[in-house]
Amino acid sequence: MSLPIVRYNNPLLRKKGAPVKVFGADLVALANDMIDTMHEARGIGLAAQQIGRALQLCVVDLREAEPDFRWKIDGARPPLELFMPLVIVNPVIAVARGTEEFVVEEGCLSFPQIRGDIARPDAITVKFQDERGVPHLLECDGLFARCIQHEADHLNGVLFIDRMEKKIRADLDEVIKALAKVTREAANKKNTS
Repeated sequence: MSLPIVRYNNPLLRKKGAPVKVFGADLVALANDMIDTMHEARGIGLAAQQIGRALQLCVVDLREAEPDFRWKIDGARPPLELFMPLVIVNPVIAVARGTEEFVVEEGCLSFPQIRGDIARPDAITVKFQDERGVPHLLECDGLFARCIQHEADHLNGVLFIDRMEKKIRADLDEVIKALAKVTREAANKKNTS
């Protein structure tokens, strides 16, 4: 089931997610709903905050992306089709030693039509659990690493606009303010009806 995506200026996007402690049917259902939502919005990642839940939970699906990235999950390199969409719970990210940062344009489902250049480390290691509580270790680079870092930022209340250089952010300021206003008006309308 597809869920509404929270837009910029909703306070939930700034809320750090609580660690997931209970694994079961409810979490599996929520993860599946998030995957449906991400696919319907044509995204490659979605964090729980973006559907109004402050949890350490995100989903990623790069099967449609150009596979110009490397990965190993639990020491193996299975085809993406075997483990995506990927449900990531309680992630702990470490930047690979000696990793360069690259600047790449990013977008976000909570910021429709807004894109900007963001510098991020190119290679990471992620310890996480899946929706059933099974622990995993993922090593990845390129778009895969960037996507996970973007979603993990959401889990900690950090938005991609926070990582933009001041000049890039200033160039987008008007459109970001307009989005904030639309979000505020929608919330006011919902609260008065």
